[in-house]
Amino acid sequence: MSEEILINVTPRETRVAVIENGALQETAIERASRRGLVGNIYMGKIVRVLPGMQAAFVEIGLERAAFLHMSDIVSYQNEEEPELEITHQHECITELLSEGQTLAVQVTKDPIGSKGARLTTRISLPSRYLVFMPDFDHVGVSQRIEDEEERERLRVMVEQEASEGHGGYIVRTAAEGSEAKDILANFHYLKKYWKKIQAKIKSAKPGDMIHEDLPLYLRAFRDWVSSDTEKVRIDSQEAYQKALIFIKEFIPNLEGRLEYYTSDRPLFDFYNVEDEIQKALQRKVQLKSGGHLVIDQTEAMTTIDVNTGAFVGHRNLEETIFKTNLESASAIARQLRLRNLGGIIIIDFIDMNDEEHKRQVLRALEKALSRDHSKNKISEVSSLGLVEMTR
Repeated sequence: MSEEILINVTPRETRVAVIENGALQETAIERASRRGLVGNIYMGKIVRVLPGMQAAFVEIGLERAAFLHMSDIVSYQNEEEPELEITHQHECITELLSEGQTLAVQVTKDPIGSKGARLTTRISLPSRYLVFMPDFDHVGVSQRIEDEEERERLRVMVEQEASEGHGGYIVRTAAEGSEAKDILANFHYLKKYWKKIQAKIKSAKPGDMIHEDLPLYLRAFRDWVSSDTEKVRIDSQEAYQKALIFIKEFIPNLEGRLEYYTSDRPLFDFYNVEDEIQKALQRKVQLKSGGHLVIDQTEAMTTIDVNTGAFVGHRNLEETIFKTNLESASAIARQLRLRNLGGIIIIDFIDMNDEEHKRQVLRALEKALSRDHSKNKISEVSSLGLVEMTR
């Protein structure tokens, strides 16, 4: 599998594209005017404590004071591992906080309308495979990883590296099946980054931003680059220099894969990314054989209909249907990643009579989705020829 990551940086927005075997598989976009605050860490100052609400308002240098609930001070729950929780016995928030007090806080929800940002004191730093939590002394594994042998492999691997009393880790769902070297690279990145944040906390004043979550072009290195990635091409000299500094400090094994794109032809045009993005916005997706997919999104689910279209085959109807379904399995997996479709997805393959054909189409879909970073679950082909899945 040949994989390249393209990063297009302009003053208004940053776009990232993942190319596998010459075909666009995933895209992400971040507009400069709409960057969120989630993940940012600030030195906050308590401006008001509300015992009746068991909450406090915290000044962190934004237009409106942020909101900190008692549950976000005394306990921590991570969506990857709900079973992990720290609890201290305090009956009232006034036992924990007082006006004028300063403390490091992390944004968990962006401001909405007249409401300020939501905060927590339980800081967490994510990477692609791990989440580091300074207030824990435990290694947990995402409950979404169901294979017990894999859970144990991941747990033991991280426990061997983690130092007792120096924070805990959650192994994320994306780590399932990943190589040890990729996971350990994440581990060392987080360890270095936390030391840098600790130094800033010591000297920070109320309202100071201690840590801003990485911009998209750096998050691509943190979350998307793997051992399969051959090259990462950036078309901005400034972003290239910053990326070079970032990987030298935190992920030195990636240094040789970074490349500054200097051609006059736009990066995304050269790799036909612009055309693929436009096609991804269309309801109908053409297959190379002449068949096509029809993708419809509703609030409840996404439906994908497979059609033979202009493909008439060379042997018989059953073989034509089988080849169309087989080709559509790979195309569907690509479209799910490209459009970032989630929730319930119903795939209406063309009806097949041969049970072996049904099995092969389902396996082809599973194989194509194996490289998807998002967790997915696929059912068997129903009597109506439908496949239900979640992503």
